[in-house]
Amino acid sequence: MTRFGVMKHLKLLEEAGLVVTRRRGRQKLHFLNPVPIRLVHDRWVSKYAEPWVAGLSDLKRELERPMEKIYEIYIRTTPERLWEAITDPEIRSKYNFGAGAMSDWQVGSHIDVDVAAHNVHLGEGEVLEVDPPRRLVHTLVALWDDQVKAEGSSRVTWEIEPVGDSCHLTVTHDQMREGASNQIYGGWPMILSGLKTWLESGELLTTPGSLLYR
Repeated sequence: MTRFGVMKHLKLLEEAGLVVTRRRGRQKLHFLNPVPIRLVHDRWVSKYAEPWVAGLSDLKRELERPMEKIYEIYIRTTPERLWEAITDPEIRSKYNFGAGAMSDWQVGSHIDVDVAAHNVHLGEGEVLEVDPPRRLVHTLVALWDDQVKAEGSSRVTWEIEPVGDSCHLTVTHDQMREGASNQIYGGWPMILSGLKTWLESGELLTTPGSLLYR
């Protein structure tokens, strides 16, 4: 559909009361209005909504619902230095996000997450968005064992916001299936703690988890 066609369709739904709109800055957000939709359901659909249909619908929604994990941390550093720590293979190895092969960090570039000292290939991905030193988005496929390989590809978004003499770093790991193995995302607190420790003190984090592959 064209943009004009979409907006015309949304306007009709809004006039019918099936969609509610809200302004947020320059954006116009559209939300389904559940009340009239429920009335339509009760009048025309409910007699066909046998328990089997409802059960299959619930099953589909549960299995297909995506999972999202969000991690935030404040680090006393500059955006440029934090960006370098996220993208430089040598620095990445210091806080256990893997050294990997050098990437040019352009959209479409391949990235590796490796621990070369132990010949461990943890994962790989592809760069989706690059806006230094503020935002980096890439896919991530975990490869260290068969269980995590079965989870397939997910997405990682790094967002850097300067706050005074520090940076507010937000890491969003999403596009995972509901109930995905916690091995996929469970290491982020350790990784971000190691990143903060190294940038602020030049020291390596020495918790048991951070020593796993060192």
